[in-house]
Amino acid sequence: MQVAVTFRHMETSEPIRTYAEEKLSRIKKYIDEPIDAQAVLSVEKKIRHRAEVTLLAKGITIKGSEVTNDMYAAIDAVVDKIERQVKRYREKIKNHKPLSGRERQVQKTIVEATSVDEGTDEPVIIKTANFSVKPMAVEEAVMQMDLLDKEFLVFTDDTTDEISVVYRRKDGNYGLIVPQG
Repeated sequence: MQVAVTFRHMETSEPIRTYAEEKLSRIKKYIDEPIDAQAVLSVEKKIRHRAEVTLLAKGITIKGSEVTNDMYAAIDAVVDKIERQVKRYREKIKNHKPLSGRERQVQKTIVEATSVDEGTDEPVIIKTANFSVKPMAVEEAVMQMDLLDKEFLVFTDDTTDEISVVYRRKDGNYGLIVPQG
């Protein structure tokens, strides 16, 4: 397991670095694949201690952050949060049978806003990315969206084989867009 600890707005502390590395190594028992963990520890306004962790493992990204008055307590809280998310993800994966060969390729294109606003004939493309959209249940799509901390997720519905979109509404609930006909 690779653990990188970064300190922001505070002095580098070996005891805190060692403590964070030891706490994050607990997660290793839940995932067999290689894991990369990035911990960012910072102090805001001299009293708020923030611990942010990003975990990359087995094709998923899990993020968490906690703010307390003590750095050790913030590390404990964020590791507990990440551990709960990994356990929940692992249970979902256990219950889900992968449907091989049904993945779709989707292309995401980012267009420069000024080229659209000015009404030019050809919009200026900034970035294009291709990715696989795997079949999954709506519940799994919501969980994956939460784990990735995204506002929406495009996925293939495993019951209808149609591409669908799940998104987070402003009121905190979730919405589902399903194509018709």
